[in-house]
Amino acid sequence: MNDFQSFPAPAKLNLFLHIVGRRADGYHLLQSVFRLIDRHDTLHLRITDNGSIRRMQEIPGVPEAQDLCVRAARLLQQHTDCQLGVDIRLEKRLPMGGGLGGGSSDAATALLALNRLWQLDLPRSTLLQLGLQLGADVPVFVFGQNAWAEGIGEKLQAISLPAAWYVVLTPAAHVATAQVFTSEQLTRDTNPAKMAAFFKGYGHNDLEPVVCQQYPAVASALNWLKQFGDARMSGSGASVFLECDSEVEAQRIFSLKPESVAGFIAAGLDQHPLLGYAD
Repeated sequence: MNDFQSFPAPAKLNLFLHIVGRRADGYHLLQSVFRLIDRHDTLHLRITDNGSIRRMQEIPGVPEAQDLCVRAARLLQQHTDCQLGVDIRLEKRLPMGGGLGGGSSDAATALLALNRLWQLDLPRSTLLQLGLQLGADVPVFVFGQNAWAEGIGEKLQAISLPAAWYVVLTPAAHVATAQVFTSEQLTRDTNPAKMAAFFKGYGHNDLEPVVCQQYPAVASALNWLKQFGDARMSGSGASVFLECDSEVEAQRIFSLKPESVAGFIAAGLDQHPLLGYAD
């Protein structure tokens, strides 16, 4: 039996998030820019030859059958009829329900790493299709680059972003994403923007007013961060962030934060650490 091998699952920030419509099936159409950052969960994988896929620890509130890492491994195994198995341990650093894509990134890392460890050699296009079956945020992590996103988040175009540091605050709130998206207060008709407008500073998060109304802890953290610049919420929250030009500036602002609010600083990434694991 092999030893465990370790693979990072980086977080993302939505630098903006516009809801531009709704499909007949209820899924919301969006525009966003996904920025990968160097804060990450770590997936520890041990390949087995018995075909079994096992999670090696309990995760409160997440039954094994619902665990996105387990589901990703099983989906990949079924798709390829692979006879190998894997033992999975997940080291969580990203908050659950935090709008940083933690679970989706974990699933994408499982797909990318097992594609190599099981020697499947599936193309990235196939892994993207499998990822979308697991969740709308999974494909961007399989895509592996900072991306301009449209559709329900699956239409991705690589985008080059300048180096930046981020102050990220993670209020003690677990946002119910489905509840936010079904809120009557949610604006669903923001005019679609061109990529050039984003680079000129255009953009906001359409979910932000709804979440701030329902979760005072998010509103409080965001209001505090806004005194230093154009702070925004990532995804459906609860995390909020501020882009900074330097690590020194990010550290300075972070050092002033209220002790009651958790958070971290992170650097933007140009690409996913496992980008080369699929062609």
